[in-house]
Amino acid sequence: MLSFPNAKINLGLNITEKRADGYHNLETVFYPVNIKDAVEITDAEITSCKTHGIDIPGNPNDNLCFKAYQLIKKDFDIPSQRIDLLKNIPVGAGLGGGSADCAFLIKLLNEKFSLGLSVDKMEDYARQLGADCAFFIENKPVYAFNKGDEFEKCEVDLSAWFKVLVKPPVHVSTADAYAHVKPQKPLQSLKEIIHLHPTTWKYKVINDFEISVFAKYPQIHQIKTSLYDAGATFALMSGSGSSVFALFSHPVKLPELEKNNLVFYGI
Repeated sequence: MLSFPNAKINLGLNITEKRADGYHNLETVFYPVNIKDAVEITDAEITSCKTHGIDIPGNPNDNLCFKAYQLIKKDFDIPSQRIDLLKNIPVGAGLGGGSADCAFLIKLLNEKFSLGLSVDKMEDYARQLGADCAFFIENKPVYAFNKGDEFEKCEVDLSAWFKVLVKPPVHVSTADAYAHVKPQKPLQSLKEIIHLHPTTWKYKVINDFEISVFAKYPQIHQIKTSLYDAGATFALMSGSGSSVFALFSHPVKLPELEKNNLVFYGI
């Protein structure tokens, strides 16, 4: 069986406080976009996870898809599977590619083996793999809070906008980004601001990671500036970086940004 996990962008990201358990509380809006990986499962004698396309750093056994299979296997007598993962979603870009892959794998296993898992139950499994993994079970815009793993429905529709995403050749460590961010309560919750018209977002919707990440990687800041110079209505770094997305009122081409970066159009 084959599935096509998609990326997400963060429409705003406020780090509100440091938790006693070492994590951070935050608020953000997760929004699905049309940049996709592919994951396939086939029956096998031994469970394995093979990756293709973009290289994923680290031990293959630490792959979230492999961990997702093991998590379901603990509770259900399912046969061994060969997991083939084709990576197209940039890694270290704030796009949640790994989280999407493992969430879609949970959905694949549920469908293939008729496990009868509810959406809530699949989200519970996904939360054990990462804070934003559960979002990809329903894969609809949500206002996320606490660690980013609790959701409320969010009626945001950007289908009328031409969305562009730029990924520079920079890998931003999420742990490093959190280490340098300064938690603070926003003057106005993103939950309220996000329902304003996107033409007002430029000075209202922020990403708290931008200050420290831009200081360390000025080329990311330059991409955001270039997107506004090209006529973007709104531009923001996604997650902890390094990608930057923008909303345009009409289709555009950005050849200057294509020279040193990956550019995805109409996402």
